[in-house]
Amino acid sequence: MSIFKTSDSAVITLQNYITKEEKVLIVREYAGQKENDYVSVTLNHNITKHITIKSLTNLIIKSPQKFDSEYDELELNKFASVELKNIGGVWYILSSDGLKNS
Repeated sequence: MSIFKTSDSAVITLQNYITKEEKVLIVREYAGQKENDYVSVTLNHNITKHITIKSLTNLIIKSPQKFDSEYDELELNKFASVELKNIGGVWYILSSDGLKNS
């Protein structure tokens, strides 16, 4: 279990993580992760309102609120990134690369 945190950013190597006040989150492989395993990040919409996530591993992003009013979760390929903004209870994808159809 590992988290490196600054005032507004974090680098994590955990299997599951719930966001806090990060503006930037870097997600790395966790110890013992296999090639086809995914890291799971859940967006805490009560605290997190705008975040950029860079994934250095396979990643699933979850939230009780929909993404672009359509998707229940986002699946990122290794080395992909996404910028998300929560407005009115909806997570909007402002910018992304490497998203799979979720």
